[in-house]
Amino acid sequence: MQKKLIAVAVAGVLGAPAVALAQTSTVNIYGNITYEYGIADQGAGRPSTDYADSPGGSAIGFRGEEKLGGGLSAWFQCESSADVRAMDQTGFCTRNSAIGLRGGFGNIHFGRWDTPFKRGMNQGTVGAEETGILGMSFLAFGGSGGADATQSNDTAQRQRWKRREAGLTYYQSPVFGGFQVLAAFSTGNAAADQAATDGTLNAKPRIWSIGATYNAGPLAIGGGYEKHQEFGAFQTGATTDLDDTGYGISLAYTFGGNIKVGGTWLRREWETGPGRDLKTDTATIGVNWAISGPHGFEAQYTWADDCDGNSLIGIGGNGGCNAPRRVVGGVEQSVGDTGAQAFSIAYTYAFSKRTRLKLAYVVVDNDSNSNRARIGNTAALLRTGEKVDAWGFHINHRF
Repeated sequence: MQKKLIAVAVAGVLGAPAVALAQTSTVNIYGNITYEYGIADQGAGRPSTDYADSPGGSAIGFRGEEKLGGGLSAWFQCESSADVRAMDQTGFCTRNSAIGLRGGFGNIHFGRWDTPFKRGMNQGTVGAEETGILGMSFLAFGGSGGADATQSNDTAQRQRWKRREAGLTYYQSPVFGGFQVLAAFSTGNAAADQAATDGTLNAKPRIWSIGATYNAGPLAIGGGYEKHQEFGAFQTGATTDLDDTGYGISLAYTFGGNIKVGGTWLRREWETGPGRDLKTDTATIGVNWAISGPHGFEAQYTWADDCDGNSLIGIGGNGGCNAPRRVVGGVEQSVGDTGAQAFSIAYTYAFSKRTRLKLAYVVVDNDSNSNRARIGNTAALLRTGEKVDAWGFHINHRF
């Protein structure tokens, strides 16, 4: 009996450090639930439709941290999409999810995360939802959200520059007087998945992304550069090294504590074949106005320049670009009027700091030779020069 008591006491002493360390580790549950209902025009030849969505970062997540001593901490986050429609069940850790170490040197982590470029451009993105029927990120950025350059199939989404990318190695510097530098690159997993008969043989699509942000008082500035290496092989089925690049700046300022004005500018450039390229500029300007009490107003205008360059093919997807040249009778000709515009206006009502309702109207207007932009997740336009719109409401609750 005495030996058993001694053994229990020794085990308790030896286990005490582990218990103490476990007590320094915390796990939190958090989330953001959204629901959106809208009625959208899909252009000539397609029916108008009502559409339910769960956009705008609807998610449930778990995060935790353990203090390791010497100012060093280990941390994790697993954030998963939370579609309250029960239509898009995509599993765990589908959104910003990683494991990492942080300390005086900054923060290094590994997983799926918003790219540095996206975070830089978010500083000046003001006045509208990003995705869904009421989303305004499509024309300006080719959309915002999950993208994956590591797969050996057509999921690279060449049009998209606000990406939540898989397989990232990520560094975040400490914040110095409001200034922070971000950098990340993705893995070359796709090269391990390609069959010998695959037209993309030897392609290794990869993301290289850098960004910087500055936040001090009412002023926010951001920007960055991103390279999408060997993305072209997915579209053309060729082994040619076709890269895409984008760079931009963003700025926001809050006046009087209740009126926030922001804007962005982005240039995207695509290689579409040997000696062929395609490029376009886009810009946004928006405002968030906390009018009085729970009442608010939001608006955003987006402009896209013509698609320039000497490419004979365009870039597909909502917010892509039409071909700037075509061959007629064996002669190349320029194609003009390939730009587009979009506008959003909304009334918001804040029931509390965590619960908000929005009623909004969105319109997208393509130039005569353009079908590059449409409403949210609706079907691709059948004709060029379409002007389409949508009405909807959006509710979200954070916890």
